[in-house]
Amino acid sequence: MHPTGAAVREAQQGPAARRVGPYVLLTGLDDTHSGVPVPERRYIARSDDGEHTVLLGAPLPGADHQRFLAEAETSRYLLGRFMAPATACAGPGEPAWHVRPYLPALPLPTVLTVHGGPLPERTVRALGAALAEALAIAHGQGLAHAGVSPAAVLVAADGPRLTCFGAVRAAAPEGTSRSGLPGLEPGSLPPEQAAGGRPRPLGDVYALGATLAYAATGHTTPESTELPSALRTIIGRCLSRDPGNRPQLVELLDVCTPESADAPSAPLGAGTEAADAGFATAVAASFGPGWLPGRVIAALAHQSAAVLAADIPRAAPPASRQD
Repeated sequence: MHPTGAAVREAQQGPAARRVGPYVLLTGLDDTHSGVPVPERRYIARSDDGEHTVLLGAPLPGADHQRFLAEAETSRYLLGRFMAPATACAGPGEPAWHVRPYLPALPLPTVLTVHGGPLPERTVRALGAALAEALAIAHGQGLAHAGVSPAAVLVAADGPRLTCFGAVRAAAPEGTSRSGLPGLEPGSLPPEQAAGGRPRPLGDVYALGATLAYAATGHTTPESTELPSALRTIIGRCLSRDPGNRPQLVELLDVCTPESADAPSAPLGAGTEAADAGFATAVAASFGPGWLPGRVIAALAHQSAAVLAADIPRAAPPASRQD
């Protein structure tokens, strides 16, 4: 069950609040009963002074903390409005953690649970447009995300945020089989990366296709006939085992952005800046009123209210010494 007021209160019970670094954990972010693997442990947390609420990530038990922190540090350089880069990480000698500013958001598996099943085609298209934009920007920076999966997508009222950067690289070094490793959703893991290959941009395209398939059907490896007819071909191409047969992200953007968007199409021969501006406007048009089902909007509001009302226990002052 997604964090509610009761869950937040339950997380604060006990003789001492759970802490990671300088943060008090308010509640877990993920539904542990969903059965969808999550590459890291995620929490809503608050700073000791009560001034800052954050989304905190920590490695799974048994994970390599150094690789986890290396990926978190790299994520700090990610650009784009639909990425959620780390803004602070654990220091030397600390247990591994990273944080990003809190915003009311639900993991994609929780969104399907709240909605009661697969999402409407309009919602799937909006997610596809935003995530394709996010990955295109990362690839333009020379980075492969290597962590796209249903659990990596946090859904907020103004669009998704892509998290879990580098989960595939953090799970095991290159050349080592990654099949069956904790935290990696098998249907979202590109075959070449499952075999231990180096994560590359076309692997992100495969993982994005699996994630959109999950949003549309409830699982990452659906039959073609289960997918919405308008998305069937593009998602099927994303899921090709041969990276060379997967589409470019610009094709995904073209399929997923609203046909009625007011964004002017870039004329043939236009520069990349004009094309980028056109797509950015079209993607923004995906998130107008009604893009998210009502139950999901209500759950986001409930989470926000519960977190705002949460009060962290203050540490007891040190006892004064009696001479």
